[in-house]
Amino acid sequence: MNTAALNRFEKSPKILRSIKKFLGPTGFGLLVALILELIIFASLSPYFFSSTNFSNIGRAMVIIGIGSIGATIVIISGGFDLSVGSVMAASGMLAAFVINQGQSNLVGVVLALMLGCVIGLLNGFVIGYLRINPLIATLAMLSIVRGLAYIISGGDAVIVSNSSFLAIGTDSLFGVPLTVWIFVTLFLSVGFLMPRTHFGRYVYAIGSNSRAARLAGIFVNRWTLVFYAFSGTTAALAGYVTVARTGQAEPSANIGAELDMITAVILGGASLSGGKGRLVGTFLAIVVLAILANGLILIGVPSYWQLPVKGCVLMGAIIWGELHNSSRDKS
Repeated sequence: MNTAALNRFEKSPKILRSIKKFLGPTGFGLLVALILELIIFASLSPYFFSSTNFSNIGRAMVIIGIGSIGATIVIISGGFDLSVGSVMAASGMLAAFVINQGQSNLVGVVLALMLGCVIGLLNGFVIGYLRINPLIATLAMLSIVRGLAYIISGGDAVIVSNSSFLAIGTDSLFGVPLTVWIFVTLFLSVGFLMPRTHFGRYVYAIGSNSRAARLAGIFVNRWTLVFYAFSGTTAALAGYVTVARTGQAEPSANIGAELDMITAVILGGASLSGGKGRLVGTFLAIVVLAILANGLILIGVPSYWQLPVKGCVLMGAIIWGELHNSSRDKS
């Protein structure tokens, strides 16, 4: 073995330790799972490693990915948001209606984000100030927002023909879909700010022990408003992107998106009890799930098998997380 090869061999464990430290145990496990997926599906399908297929994977993971950013924040803070799918549908319909009235794309996205933020603030107020269980509060909001979307639209879809709006969902930059650029930029921005701002530090403090955080002088209820408002805003952006991709807004859109987001967040290492989780873990989980869904289709597995597979993945992630936490508590 020559000197250069020997140096690479000696450095590889250090590199692996650095990667594992950055990603955490769960993130590192997801990275290994991602590599295995790439190897398995590439060997089973000749169409897997193609630019068109990777573009399809990117577009498929964007909508859930954007919404998962806010969902990660809420779950780390010890909360829960089941209303995100309904917020996505309602915000998408509002954006479509406004753009069809001749308004610009900027007005459409701003109003959509404002609607998501307001719904999030309502969730945060009910949960933080009225002390209602997050599961119950956001489940009720899910029904309210989805019901209002049906009532206002009469159950009809809103078709959008504005070419500049549809370009957001279909165009590419340097061969990468614009929506993927939006998704990655948002993830990197929030990930960069999390450890450097009160927002990020208080997410973990409140999720770990809200009573201790309150005694330390943190305004827990106010920050609960912020966390849920952020979740509603990211869900609204995901709804906007949904309509830009499909060209129509429906009151029944994004049903079940809550399950996909929760699956990604929990699989990424977040704890349902709060105080634990990483955005990078959520990102890797989204990529792993998107490639899994795409690969199953390419090798001929019926699409209706995806739901039980996702359920099994979520159940396995929860069981693994509980076992990991139990062993850590005993040590």
